[in-house]
Amino acid sequence: MIKRRRTRPIKVGSVVIGGAAPISVQTMTKTPTEDVAGTLDQIARAADAGADIIRVTCDTKEAGEALREIVKGSRLPVVADIHYDAPLALMALDAGIQCLRLNPGNIRQPEKVSEIARRCKELGVPIRVGVNAGSLPDRKKLARGRGEGGVQEVAQRMVDAAMGHIRILEELDFHDIKVSLKASDVPTNLAANRLFASLDNRYPLHVGLTESGPTKTGAVKSAMGIGILLAEGIGDTIRVSLVDQPEEEVRVGRQILASLQEKPTGPNLIACPTCGRLEIDMMPMVAEVEQALKRVKRPINVSVMGCVVNGPGEGMHADIGIAGGMQKGILYRKGRVVATMPEAELVGALVAELGRIADEDERLVAQGLPLPEGIPDEEPALAG
Repeated sequence: MIKRRRTRPIKVGSVVIGGAAPISVQTMTKTPTEDVAGTLDQIARAADAGADIIRVTCDTKEAGEALREIVKGSRLPVVADIHYDAPLALMALDAGIQCLRLNPGNIRQPEKVSEIARRCKELGVPIRVGVNAGSLPDRKKLARGRGEGGVQEVAQRMVDAAMGHIRILEELDFHDIKVSLKASDVPTNLAANRLFASLDNRYPLHVGLTESGPTKTGAVKSAMGIGILLAEGIGDTIRVSLVDQPEEEVRVGRQILASLQEKPTGPNLIACPTCGRLEIDMMPMVAEVEQALKRVKRPINVSVMGCVVNGPGEGMHADIGIAGGMQKGILYRKGRVVATMPEAELVGALVAELGRIADEDERLVAQGLPLPEGIPDEEPALAG
């Protein structure tokens, strides 16, 4: 079991970050915030994918005004992303946001920082202090990426910058803080977060990379830059930053967590990687099952196997699965063979079963009831 770094809990709306709370998954909307309908649509899709928190940029007065409707219509707690504009931070707080992303050192008027901290304390709104390696002063002079010394130098500068922002808030007696230290390369990301975690503080950490890239390569980079830290017990909430829709960021984030957890919190697809023994058309079958699993919320193991070597064993250990060969296949359910059928019917039968499970999950979620683990013992409808 992973022993997590001890942090003090904060609340972003109804979501607890830090302490003994589960690691939460965040994403960010990619619409202009002034587009209320488009932004709420992205938030809804992110929520359906399993996001816990959403971040929305607030860089104009119009965006600040739009936040009122967005907060009202959002299914997720909203973090307002502010950088240099104190009036916009106050507008966002008036709009009802549940967290403020703000570096107080970037605001030149101390009285404005004091006012923001006072309002946040009154409203119970935490502040996220965030430092990105790419935004450090004199970045070009740093030996970034040139060996261990360069990485450690950038990491130290990042931590120093974060602590400078934190001290401003601490001097105002504000301690409801979470911290993020992000780089676009994995070594710097690891070094900065490890260094901050080694300090004598208990502020929770938001972990991610600033720009991990397109989905295929970015998912791998994020798994390294985020997953290694989580495996070391560092990190209380995460965001995967991809050139893709917010819901895809959430799915990758959820998969990173699922791969590290002894007790899974969502579906797990076990699929044959294919080889020369393959006897059925696996790749489109896996893609169809993966699409069906997007609606399933409960912890469940699903196997899709394509030959007689590993297929039966994996199928027997999964909650539900299929194994094929020679243009036919078997549907398994909790270790039992429940049907044998032609290859053409195999994936459809599995997808139908997953659809029934997903319908039940959605019903339970709508009623506020807990999701079961696995699937019931009874036979599926087609087995009769």
